[in-house]
Amino acid sequence: MSDLATTVFGNQRLTIEDIVHIALEQGAVALSGDEHLARKINSAVAFLDQLLKEDGVIYGVTTGYGDSVTVKVPLALVDELPLHLTRFHGCGLGDVFNVAQGRAILAARLASLSQGYSGVSWDMLNLLTAYLNHNIVPVIPQEGSVGASGDLTPLSYVAGAMVGERDVFYKGEIRNSLIVMQELGLTPLTLRPKEGLAVMNGTAVMTALACLAYDRSAYLAKLTSRITALASLALKGNSHHFDDILFSVKPHPGQQQIASWIRSDLNHVEHPRNADRLQDRYSVRCAPHVIGVVQDSLPWFRQMIENELNSANDNPIIDGEGEHVLHGGHFYGGHIAMVMDSMKTAVANLADLADRQIASLVDTRYNNGLPSNLSASSSERRYINHGFKAVQIGASAYTAEALKLTMPASVFSRSTECHNQDKVSMGTIAARDCLRILQLTEQVVASTLLASVQALRLRIAQNELDFASLTADIQAMYTDICDYFEVLDEDRPLEGVLRFTVDAIQRKRWSLYE
Repeated sequence: MSDLATTVFGNQRLTIEDIVHIALEQGAVALSGDEHLARKINSAVAFLDQLLKEDGVIYGVTTGYGDSVTVKVPLALVDELPLHLTRFHGCGLGDVFNVAQGRAILAARLASLSQGYSGVSWDMLNLLTAYLNHNIVPVIPQEGSVGASGDLTPLSYVAGAMVGERDVFYKGEIRNSLIVMQELGLTPLTLRPKEGLAVMNGTAVMTALACLAYDRSAYLAKLTSRITALASLALKGNSHHFDDILFSVKPHPGQQQIASWIRSDLNHVEHPRNADRLQDRYSVRCAPHVIGVVQDSLPWFRQMIENELNSANDNPIIDGEGEHVLHGGHFYGGHIAMVMDSMKTAVANLADLADRQIASLVDTRYNNGLPSNLSASSSERRYINHGFKAVQIGASAYTAEALKLTMPASVFSRSTECHNQDKVSMGTIAARDCLRILQLTEQVVASTLLASVQALRLRIAQNELDFASLTADIQAMYTDICDYFEVLDEDRPLEGVLRFTVDAIQRKRWSLYE
C-alpha cells in the first residue's frame, strides 16, 4: 500500500491487508504509472489486434468457450463473443455477496488483470478502478462456481455490470449499472476480444473471500487467547499451564505465541495462580495447542493466498512483449481450495474450544464455586432465574453447525461442461463454507466472552478476585464490555447484546496483543 488512503495496482506485490483495507474501509485505488506495466498492457493489446488481422486462432477470442473450443467463430462475430459470454453465465443463484465482499472481488480481479498478461485494455482497468473509487459494487450471486475454469458465473456479474447490463450496489441502493455510470459520467465498457474471458476466467471470488477469511481468522486466534485467559481467571485456573519453560520443549512457534499471550494476560510471572491445583480441563490447559494450530498455519495460508492474489490467473495468458499466446489452466483454484478447507477446520476447532469453555463456566460441577448458569440473582430469586443456560445451548448449536461444515469441499470435484472441466477445485464453495464457519465461530466466541465477563463480575463481587491484580489490558477489555453489558441478575433476552458483541468482534473493537 503506497499510503494510508490509496492502494496502487500494477507495480508492487499486494498483501491480504491491502484487499481487506479496500473492502472494509473503502480505501481508494489507483493504477501504477510504471513504464514497464504500460509496455505490458499496450503490447498485449497490440499483439491481440495483430493476431486477429492475421486470422490467428486464439481460444475464447476466435473460438467458442470450453468444450466449444472446436467451434471457429467467424471474424465478423468475434466482437460480439465476449458479450455473449457475460450473458449466458448470468445464471447465478443463492444469496448475494455483501458490499465489502464485492469490493474485495473487484480488487482481486484488478490485481490479476494489472499483472499485464491478460490482454485487457486501459479502458477496462480504468473502469474497474473507477468502480472501486466510486463504490459501485456489482450485485453478485454467491452460488454457481466450481472454481476451476475460474469463478465464471459470479464474475460474469462484474463484466455485465461494466457493460451496463447488470445491477450494482450504489449509495445503499440496488440500481442498474448503466444508469449509475451515466450519472457519474463513466463510459460503459465495450468489451474487446478476450476481455470478457479475462474478467471471468480467474480466481478472484475465492481469493477475495480468502483474504477476508484470513483477516477474521487471525483476529479470532488472538481473541480466543484472551477469552481463555478470562475463563482461566473465572475458573480459578492454574496459570502454570502456560509457563514458558513448559512450552519451550514443544517448539511450535505459533503455539508458543499463544501461550505467551495467555501467560501475559494472567500476569503469571508476578501473580502465578492456583499452583496447588495440578491440572485444569483440556479446554483451558490445552488452549494453546488448539489455537496454536491456527496461529502456526497463518504463514502458509498467507503465502498461498498472496501468491494467488498476485498472479495472472486467466486463460490464455497473453505475453505481448514476447508475442506468445499461452494456453493453460491458471484459472484452477486448487491452492485457495486447500487453504480454505484447512482454515475452516482450524477455525471450527476454535468454536469447539470456546463451546467447551462456556460449558465449564455454567456448570456447578466444573466451575469451582460459581452459581448455576452464572446467574447473579439473589438467593431468594435463584429458583426462577436461569442466567446463561440458553446462551450455552445456542453456543452448542452454532458449534455443531460449524463442525458439520468442515467436510473438505475440494474433494468433491465434479465433471462439468461436456467433460472439458473434468477436474475442478471447488475453491469458491470452500471459501463460502469457511466464511460461514467464521460467522458461527464468532457467535460461539461472543457467547463465551460475555459468559467469562459475567463470571469475572461474580468473582470480583464475592472478593474472590482482586480487580487490581488484573493486567491493564484485561481491565480495559473487562470494563469496556461491562459498559454495554449489564450484569445478568434477572433473566432478560440477550439476543441484542450477543449481536452487538458479534459485530464488535467482526469490527475488531478490541486491540489485542499489539
